[in-house]
Amino acid sequence: MLRMKTNNKRKDGKQPINGKKLIKKIGMAVLTCALLGCLTACDPTDKPSSKDRASSAAEQQTDADVLPILKPEDPITLRVGSLKGPTTMGLLFLMEDQKNGKTKNTYEFQMATGADELLPLMVSGKLDAALVPANVAAILCQKTDGKVVVVNVNTLGVLYLVSNDDSVKGIEDLKGKTIYLTGKGTTPDCVIQYLLKQAGYAEGEVKLEYKSEATEVVAILSQTEGALGFLPQPFVTAASMQNDKLKIVFSANDEWKKAQGTDDASGLVTGVTVVRKEVVEEHPEAIKTFLEEHAASAAAINADPDTGATYCVEAGIVAKEPIAKKAIPYCNVTCLTGKEMKQALQSYLEILYDFDKTTVGGALPGEDFYYLP
Repeated sequence: MLRMKTNNKRKDGKQPINGKKLIKKIGMAVLTCALLGCLTACDPTDKPSSKDRASSAAEQQTDADVLPILKPEDPITLRVGSLKGPTTMGLLFLMEDQKNGKTKNTYEFQMATGADELLPLMVSGKLDAALVPANVAAILCQKTDGKVVVVNVNTLGVLYLVSNDDSVKGIEDLKGKTIYLTGKGTTPDCVIQYLLKQAGYAEGEVKLEYKSEATEVVAILSQTEGALGFLPQPFVTAASMQNDKLKIVFSANDEWKKAQGTDDASGLVTGVTVVRKEVVEEHPEAIKTFLEEHAASAAAINADPDTGATYCVEAGIVAKEPIAKKAIPYCNVTCLTGKEMKQALQSYLEILYDFDKTTVGGALPGEDFYYLP
């Protein structure tokens, strides 16, 4: 129904006219106010003609076309991209529900082997949401001029220090040792350097040797006595199952929380979910439902790693079910939202920025990067 503004400034004591605007001048000014589909109400001294009433009805139809009655948001098929790794594990039960028609939302899922495949799809609008490494989300924010928001943290620390040296029992036992890892200047490199610094090591007291792939690190661990490797899951589990002498020395997630002086559920952030801002603004209910269904899926894989392992193999994330089943509890699959998400992610990005600003795209995201419904 059109909303008409009432003129309450009459000084002649007559009943005020309920009208929106002066319609037309036909000979003299005639003020006609009408309620859509209802009786016409007007000043008793100015009775409109049938022609005037027809003009008013025509104008009402035009205004109704311009200002449609609000209705619930149209349904949307949410297009979600993710990586073949721990960041997707929390979606697996949701993916299965989508196949069986059990979800409230409608989804299209797409998996990629690298974040570089997902970024252009987000920038071009071919994806609505993407599960990516936390620093990649910050880079995407820069590339899109702030047109994406992060809606949750989906994975915490998946990095572990492993060794076949029984004398190394914690981070305090690393002086003079060599740690093998991948990606100089990448987030694993930043994380281990930060943890070593926080543990009191001076530069050079622990040697870092970089390899191009995690499989190279695994090979060194199996061939070299006393070697240490800094690896993500599920590589850690796969390597440990191949070499029973290989043990976890520490979880980067646990050491990160110690360094931050926190005992809460948050810790070292690994993966987050970003959504295009226009999708959040136009379909808030769909995003709310997505977060609810994502949280339920993440809880399901933690509660039922047996079924989760089957889904991991079917999705091509892990080669064998025994490896997946053993790795799932170490992948820290979660769904942190709101202030808890912001606190964990903002702290993490600030540390990356101080280490090397290029790791987060050259600048830290603003406050509107964090989705706080």
